[in-house]
Amino acid sequence: MPHRYFTDNIQGDTAQLEGQDAHHLARVMRAKLGQTVLVCDGKGTDYTAEITQIEPECVTLSIQSRQPSSCEPSVQLTLFVGYPKQDKLEWIIQKGVELGAVRIVPFFSRYCVVTPKKEEQKNQRYQKIAQEAAKQAGRGVIPVVEMPLTFAQLVERVSQFDTCLLCYEQGGNPLSTCLENAKEVALITGSEGGFTPEEAQKLADAGAHWIGLGPRILRCETAPIAAASAVMTLTGNLE
Repeated sequence: MPHRYFTDNIQGDTAQLEGQDAHHLARVMRAKLGQTVLVCDGKGTDYTAEITQIEPECVTLSIQSRQPSSCEPSVQLTLFVGYPKQDKLEWIIQKGVELGAVRIVPFFSRYCVVTPKKEEQKNQRYQKIAQEAAKQAGRGVIPVVEMPLTFAQLVERVSQFDTCLLCYEQGGNPLSTCLENAKEVALITGSEGGFTPEEAQKLADAGAHWIGLGPRILRCETAPIAAASAVMTLTGNLE
């Protein structure tokens, strides 16, 4: 798969790359005038474009053709992840993006070990991780990493999805029975401490369906990736 370059600077049949992408294409890849590269707008459209001008921090391209990205899954998957300790969230973001998630949203619940600290600064790094993972995976969309939610805010978000699934350690319905005609799916997984029974019930009352992930206990960084993999498999997006 050819290297892709993301930009939102597309006007008519002209696209421009700036910053790191421009530097990578011009200096690292030693691009030449007339060379054809793959450009993506980050919203699901790929462009075949020819380099027409190379400057130190800007590469200008002429768009030759455009087409919907073939790498985006048919289901819009959002991962709501209980905020884990150390660098586990970075790993979840990277792997979630590779699997096709369009949004990763951390949240704080009662049994979270960590507390909010410099979240705006962290979010900038998380978004960069998502962008780099999207490039590596050939995505046509740059997934969004949201700022962390409170548990109350998480409950309010449940009704936004036609299918919202809570991966609960006490078990629930088989995942395979919950995805019929699903287009927008939310997966909720807990932090190291999981959920209190009261939290699980509040999510269920808001419309989330409890599901199990088998008889084994999965670590907090494993559960969202295992569940995302299962959703993509069951909806035909890993074939």
